[in-house]
Amino acid sequence: MKLAERVGRIKPSPTLAIAAKANTLKKEGRDIIGFSAGEPDFDTPLHIKDAAIKAIEEGFTKYTPVGGIDELKDAIIAKFEKDNRLDYKRSEILVSCGAKHTLYNIAQVLFERGDEVIIPAPYWVSYPAFVLLADATPVILQTEEADGFKITPEKLEGVMTEKTKAILINSPSNPAGSVYSLSELQILADVVTRSRIVVISDDIYEKIIYDGVPFVNIANVSEELKERTVVVNGVSKTYAMTGWRIGYAAGPEDIIAAASNIQSQNTSNPTSISQAAAVEALNGSQDDTTAMVVEYRKRRDFIVDSLNSIQGVTCMTPTGAFYVFPNVSQLYGRSCRGRKISSSIDLADYLLDEANIAVVPGVAFGNDDYLRISYATSMESITRGMERIAHAVMNLTK
Repeated sequence: MKLAERVGRIKPSPTLAIAAKANTLKKEGRDIIGFSAGEPDFDTPLHIKDAAIKAIEEGFTKYTPVGGIDELKDAIIAKFEKDNRLDYKRSEILVSCGAKHTLYNIAQVLFERGDEVIIPAPYWVSYPAFVLLADATPVILQTEEADGFKITPEKLEGVMTEKTKAILINSPSNPAGSVYSLSELQILADVVTRSRIVVISDDIYEKIIYDGVPFVNIANVSEELKERTVVVNGVSKTYAMTGWRIGYAAGPEDIIAAASNIQSQNTSNPTSISQAAAVEALNGSQDDTTAMVVEYRKRRDFIVDSLNSIQGVTCMTPTGAFYVFPNVSQLYGRSCRGRKISSSIDLADYLLDEANIAVVPGVAFGNDDYLRISYATSMESITRGMERIAHAVMNLTK
């Protein structure tokens, strides 16, 4: 049977592929340490689970409005006012089945054949796919570690054309953990404002940030820019609610209304029970999130120091999210028992086969010189994992 042409534009998620292979090896009895997962290892806080149980017991298990219940929209609006100094109305908020679904809806509404969408690399693996599935063209803007993997205005202007429709900004970023400052966003805003393109701001790791660095959204720069920015967020990372599938968007009313129409035909409403839990997540105590971030920082400091102690590996200290993105290119050209390492895929396969370590090759994120390692796992696993990686690298000969 002939499949639709769009199917051939995208590839399966490499992060999920690594996880699947690691799980297969686990079932075979291998002691695999997984550093590939993009989800918190903490449990959903009890008060949030209790809110979901209460919703079930009270019969809140039916369809809801497509774009989310008013109680959740109001909680989102209050969150934006309190945390981000941004004002929105209910008609400017859309709740979807996870932030990934939110981004997909936005792409379907904004992009079409002939459009170009700027995606800074390294990027989350699904960004290019969203653009391709909307018949548009992803334009990859390579950033440099020397710049903290952040866009410079010169590089941004260098890739912009008359076809440019939007730019996607992810801060804190997956996989590099980079966080933009207000001054950096103001400089970028000058370029964006002149071009009048749309900004999609993926803030899903907003609360996972370290070292007293403040979170700032590009919509904070000016009211004019806010009117052309769609902010995407969700409860999955902040509240360890990945499986609950609640994401949301805030932005211009016409974009939100169109995305709601798209959603009405592909999923209808997000799960009623999860929406009730998300209301409690946003309105309730934030103490569990604070405790998670404290633990993440301990893990980050340990894993960065460990990686930088391995000869041939260098690792920038991330300011947010829960990943490190070490440069492993100095290991390319080395071998172990006739097995030559020439790319991030080779190295990831080597670590899985020889050291029982699951990481994600950097090529999946747009830069083949790196690996992505998640520290959303226990300190015990991180300690053992770093020892295994160090031993595996020592076994590589030039």
